[in-house]
Amino acid sequence: FFSPCCARTMPPALRIGVIGGSGLYNMEGAHVVREVELDTPFGKPSDNYIVTQMEGCEVIFLPRHGRGHRFNPSEVNYQANIYGMKLLGVQWIIAVSAVGSLKEEIVPGHVVVIDQFIDRTKGRKATFFESGIVGHVSFAQPVCKTLREYLLQSCREASAVCHDGGTYVNMEGPAFSTVAESNMYRSWGASVIGMTTLTEAKLAREAEISYAVLAMATDYDCWKEDHDAVTVDQVVAVLMKNSGLAQAVIRKCIPKIKAHEHPAPMSNALKDAIMTSPGLIPRQLLVDLEPLVGKYCPVPPLSGLALWQNRLWENRLLVAAAGLVTAALGLKRLADSQ
Repeated sequence: FFSPCCARTMPPALRIGVIGGSGLYNMEGAHVVREVELDTPFGKPSDNYIVTQMEGCEVIFLPRHGRGHRFNPSEVNYQANIYGMKLLGVQWIIAVSAVGSLKEEIVPGHVVVIDQFIDRTKGRKATFFESGIVGHVSFAQPVCKTLREYLLQSCREASAVCHDGGTYVNMEGPAFSTVAESNMYRSWGASVIGMTTLTEAKLAREAEISYAVLAMATDYDCWKEDHDAVTVDQVVAVLMKNSGLAQAVIRKCIPKIKAHEHPAPMSNALKDAIMTSPGLIPRQLLVDLEPLVGKYCPVPPLSGLALWQNRLWENRLLVAAAGLVTAALGLKRLADSQ
């Protein structure tokens, strides 16, 4: 277990997160250093975090659906995934997402660096602020403008056919759209449709992480009459063909982030966002959220009674541990005597 207190002792360093398919970290120039298994107050992330060295900084990869694609879009633990990135000191996240195109000019194989979202999800956990703490972050511009610009530059350098801006409809899934739904989203002026990144973007903003999306068009959803409706085989085939392109864009983007002279643009997104009076926030909740809100709402010291209760439990645990050791020694003596 990697606890919040560990995050406070980590040395400051540039750490960039990448969330996407499980094969993204197998790219040229990424040297895997270690894997980190985390637990969080929100449960387990989708998989271990894969820490690599690239271009002189740490790049931390996380397979969104777990290796082997074990979690559908509704099952992904987005809270744990983003909390874990924050715990590891990540300041920027590049998200790679397979999407369906809702526009004729966005051809399968093209890349869209999106700038807006429409939320069509149902009941997903998309906030850290509940059960005793309320926060309202600004989300009018849901992706980091600076990181989006770095991704656009990188796409052009990688010779990708890239569309500057577009609205991503985040549907619930896991089933693909009906024709009626697809045409409705087109009538709204949306550009692409996917199942994952809006939830990540909301949580990343609350975690004060600069986040942007590299949307890889794999199909025309189901609206285009002269084109087959989307299938899993079609999505996978285009993704496999373009996996090298996504890797190339990420490789070219890392030095741009590294050269950024100031703190990540979203590093103060929570300023003035927390509405709850600090004295009314449960202490354990502040402990759990310390990596996110510690600079605004420090964890208060234990009261005299709480401190005494805490030490009492520590003493009980020590006594129990001593009893187990004594019992184990007794069993060993008994076994040696026979």
